[in-house]
Amino acid sequence: MAAHKDDICERVTVVLRPILDALSLELVDIEFKRSGREAVLRLFIDKDGGVTIDDCAEVSRELSAVLDVEEFIPCQYNLEVSSPGLDRPLKTTADYERFAGRLVKIRTYEPYPDDKGNRRKTFVGILEGLADSVVRMKLNEGQTASIPLERVAKANLEFEF
Repeated sequence: MAAHKDDICERVTVVLRPILDALSLELVDIEFKRSGREAVLRLFIDKDGGVTIDDCAEVSRELSAVLDVEEFIPCQYNLEVSSPGLDRPLKTTADYERFAGRLVKIRTYEPYPDDKGNRRKTFVGILEGLADSVVRMKLNEGQTASIPLERVAKANLEFEF
């Protein structure tokens, strides 16, 4: 029986993949959080043009049916399926390529210099893309930044007003 949250997320991802493929959806992120005897299994899905409530409901119905049969989650849990929102996280190298030209916020694990030598942990600007595992962006202040992917703690799209 899978009891560790990473094991549960991996197993859910395996059973979820065919469901998402059939619906032309992608898995952006998955979380399993326990709180006492209960837990939440949270999925964030996306597709070109964005997901609808119907997409989320369909994934929830189909995944629930599979999880009821598989029974590898050892506690009571609530299943939540939603879009990643306007501040969608960038998780994969494909995300950095797909969202080139968009406004992003990147946080590094420790202060890192932009291309003018100014050290910071938060970078906001237009994503230029990813090359050789280095994220390139034009910062709002005008300078550029080249951040090695392994230094990125968190990256999200930023909502543009």
